[in-house]
Amino acid sequence: MMRAIWNGAVSFGLVNVPVRLYAATTNHDIRFHQVHERDGGRIRQKRTCSVCGEEVQYSEIAKGYETDDGQLIMLDDDDLATLPVASGHEIDVVQFVPSDQIDALLLDKSYYLEPENKAVKPYALLREALRETDRMAVVKVALRQRETLALLRVRDEAIVLQTMLWPDEVREPEFETLRTEVDLRPQEMQMASSLVESLSGDFDSDQFEDDYRQAMVDLIEYKREHGGGRPAPEPAAADEGDDMTDLLTALRRSVEAAGGKAPAEEPAAASSDSGSEEVAAESGSEEKPKRSRSRTKKTEEKTEEKAEQAAEEAPKKSTRRSSSKKKSEDDEETAPAKSRRSKSA
Repeated sequence: MMRAIWNGAVSFGLVNVPVRLYAATTNHDIRFHQVHERDGGRIRQKRTCSVCGEEVQYSEIAKGYETDDGQLIMLDDDDLATLPVASGHEIDVVQFVPSDQIDALLLDKSYYLEPENKAVKPYALLREALRETDRMAVVKVALRQRETLALLRVRDEAIVLQTMLWPDEVREPEFETLRTEVDLRPQEMQMASSLVESLSGDFDSDQFEDDYRQAMVDLIEYKREHGGGRPAPEPAAADEGDDMTDLLTALRRSVEAAGGKAPAEEPAAASSDSGSEEVAAESGSEEKPKRSRSRTKKTEEKTEEKAEQAAEEAPKKSTRRSSSKKKSEDDEETAPAKSRRSKSA
């Protein structure tokens, strides 16, 4: 489905033809991503400063032009606002020129013009006039806020707008070898003409194919069918986790990089309770954390009770040890006396 990228009107003389603009070409090149060969991750390019080496945010990037003498001229938004900006929606016809006077090097991008429903007749009138006179219309049009030179030409039943390069954008072939005089013999010219005639024919673009692209498509399909592909890695999640999540991720990646097998990740619990919630997340049950908290609470209560009992019994034990020690010392003192009385008897 083609999508209009611009709308305006072709204006020539007193005739005004409302039209919509469509891209006439598309690129079918097979584009590759730069990926890490080991795990298939996409390679990201960072914008870094060549002077300080720091990564630069897009908001800090300015436009700079380096002059021939090495000066850097920087332009900000206020400077750019002073430039003339073309924002009209008119395709103004400047003149009609013979088709054979247009150098193909000047041609740039191609667009189809589609007429509005009410402008079908004037559109057809312009198309047939260009076809009958074998001419093209040189026009000026504002695309992307910049005025450019373009052509209107006929292709089948459509009018094509072909943007053009400015004359100073076309380089001249300044080759010394082209200035060398060459002596061409009549026999050589005749043979070259015969070769041209033998290869002559009407041009049909459908008979030409991009062999390289087709070979690349076949190669990709072959590798896909024979197990040469791999699932594309999912893009990394946005960095919104806390320090603990980042730490666990770093540890997991470290284990994998070392050749070990990291434990499977489980979904994190919704609550902020650290101990009991982690148990709930790992077991997948809500009852187990409650029992775990109950057991933990009972254990703590028992520990506190034992500590209090030990504190209460400590003075009693100390008193008993002191009494026992004193009694032992008294017994030792009375033992000789009892011995002397026994001998005198």
